[in-house]
Amino acid sequence: MFIQQFFVSGLAHSSYLLGGAANCAIIDPRRDVGIYLDAAAAMGMKITHILQTHLHADFVSGHLDLAEATGAVIVAPKSGNCEFKHQPVVEGDSLRIDDLEIQVLETPGHTPEHLSYVVIDHARGPEPTATFCGDTLFVGDVGRPDLFPGMAIDLATKLYGSLHDKLMNLPPFCEVYPAHGAGSLCGRAMGAKRTSTIGYENLYNGAVAISDQQQFIASLTTDMPAAPDHFSRCSDINRRGPALVGTLPVPRPLTPLQFREAMAGNDTLVLDVRGYSAFGGQHVPGSYHIDIAGNFATFAGWVLPPEQKILLVTDQADDAAQAALLLRRVGLDQTIGYLEGGLFEWAKAGLATDHIPQLSAPELNRRITIGDGLVLVDVRSAGEYGATHVSGALHIPAPMLRSRHVELDPNRDIALVCSTGHRSSLAASILKQHGFTQVWNVAGGMTGFNAAGFAPECPLCVVPHGPRFLGK
Repeated sequence: MFIQQFFVSGLAHSSYLLGGAANCAIIDPRRDVGIYLDAAAAMGMKITHILQTHLHADFVSGHLDLAEATGAVIVAPKSGNCEFKHQPVVEGDSLRIDDLEIQVLETPGHTPEHLSYVVIDHARGPEPTATFCGDTLFVGDVGRPDLFPGMAIDLATKLYGSLHDKLMNLPPFCEVYPAHGAGSLCGRAMGAKRTSTIGYENLYNGAVAISDQQQFIASLTTDMPAAPDHFSRCSDINRRGPALVGTLPVPRPLTPLQFREAMAGNDTLVLDVRGYSAFGGQHVPGSYHIDIAGNFATFAGWVLPPEQKILLVTDQADDAAQAALLLRRVGLDQTIGYLEGGLFEWAKAGLATDHIPQLSAPELNRRITIGDGLVLVDVRSAGEYGATHVSGALHIPAPMLRSRHVELDPNRDIALVCSTGHRSSLAASILKQHGFTQVWNVAGGMTGFNAAGFAPECPLCVVPHGPRFLGK
């Protein structure tokens, strides 16, 4: 048996190649599938199966693209009612790949149709050696059951049974291969380690350790982190079957005048993916800002209207192709063009730009100290804000400013702060779209403010791979 893991940062998504002697399966593939074709070829294996543990909510899966490229059979839960050609399976079914027997367990809870695949390597012995458990069991955590309106308690109840009656009864040496790790919003407290064993999770997984069913349900249905907007879209896209990537537009270079003409339509938005200092210096008026070096895909899926075409502003032409790839991972398929030559050419064409001044930590501290009327808005998650924040700062998470901007006075000076400056720059771009003119971004965020000694060290900012969600 051979297992290779493929990890996508930002989305914190893990997919896998499970190989026997000559053939292999790909489990929970991402949408850009070339990496699996290359890996299988390097091992001299043929991809015969594509195993879906569930209808993923946080990303668009590559099952159709991979099947198109390989002819492999897509295996998916029967209860998912998938509309594409596939082999529907239920508990008790099994598959065979060379000496590997893959048994199907139904493990609902994170989603109603969830499966886990338990592997027995008959070349070595009859005991289960690995389980690909999707989003049911994580390292240090379990899948959140609150993504479906009105179903949280029912799904949490099913999740308890999936764990205690099924997965946790596997042999303690059975390896655990989850679909996500720390940084994903499919759970709340995932560890940074990307694989585990049933025995270790039985001993040290905090959610599994809650033996009382009602306490378990309460813990997973209260104070959960906000779910991004695309979570409500992606699972249905995966059920219906995503468009093949080869049919999607390739972003083409546009001169400044072509770009201005293209952005004039009501069905088109501008997305600037440069660093926040570059965006603050000058940007196309009305554009969104999401730094491609940050948690780009998650926040793009969260805040960008999915029905609109996307025009990109980048530092390099290569960034446009990379941004389009990341956008497709969260179902944003209409990236049609990018500004050739960037803001340098835009300015040379005599076109208008907007600006967002950057506040350093000492500058922010000085303005807070003298009390010049500056309104500080902390745009981090509730957990980060609760861990530590500047006294007097308002709390509105960055994506929420799309609607909650009405709580702020557009005539006041407003500074926006997150952990590093990425999310706060996104928040600043949203406020600018709503007519706010006196907007500042806190460069370095709370990380810089704490490093300068102006506030206690943030316990979440200093553990970059810890079990929580940050902007980068």
